Amino acid sequence: MNITDSNFQIESPLTLPEDEVQLWRADLEAIGADESRWLQVLPSDELTRASRFHFSRDRQRFVAGRALLRMILAGYLRTDAHGLTFSYSKKEKPSLASDHADCGITFNVSHSGAIALLAFTRRREIGVDVEQIRPDSDLEAIARRFFSVHEQNQLAALPAEKRGDAFFRCWTRKEAYIKATGDGLSLPLKQFDVSLELGEANALIATRPDSSEARNWLLREVSAEPGYMAAVCVRGKGWKLKNWSGNYE
Repeated sequence: MNITDSNFQIESPLTLPEDEVQLWRADLEAIGADESRWLQVLPSDELTRASRFHFSRDRQRFVAGRALLRMILAGYLRTDAHGLTFSYSKKEKPSLASDHADCGITFNVSHSGAIALLAFTRRREIGVDVEQIRPDSDLEAIARRFFSVHEQNQLAALPAEKRGDAFFRCWTRKEAYIKATGDGLSLPLKQFDVSLELGEANALIATRPDSSEARNWLLREVSAEPGYMAAVCVRGKGWKLKNWSGNYE
């Protein structure tokens, strides 16, 4: 579940139990250069999207990420990766279409820097986000613009040396939630609160105007790697996370 080799293959059908969320990690820097291989997996519409990238590195990472998504889904479905089709919500959240629309598999993908995270589950809405920690950003100004008052207060209460990680912990948690809801940035980021604490069993503290909505979700940090922060959000409880190391968290 940790893809670092451009020769990656799915050797046998994959299983995805109803009570699991499975997380895959891909090192796009390591595998992206084998562009010709990944292009063979993509249909014409995604080849067209790939051709629009100005920089080759961005194109290679896009191509590798989309190809891996198809390969993993095909492993779960025991079908051909190239033939998979997707439908998109009004906010551009993808889901399986055509013959596989009723299979129950839901998924979400995020990438930042050289890393992509791909999350899969069944019959649950899901969102995942990964961010490369960039300490040179104007984090305080971004927090004032996008974080709720509660989140800003949590951030301000921390020692200065801890605020960088806390900022990205907050950001990934918020992004994972809005991606899971399918609303994207049309859902105002100040309309809900997340915790900035490490090890939270559920980091979604409050939702507005419907306070009961927070009880419908489980939002948690997931292990990424040094220099990155990541989170996953899933509707409903009673699931376990299998991370990209193959371990349960």
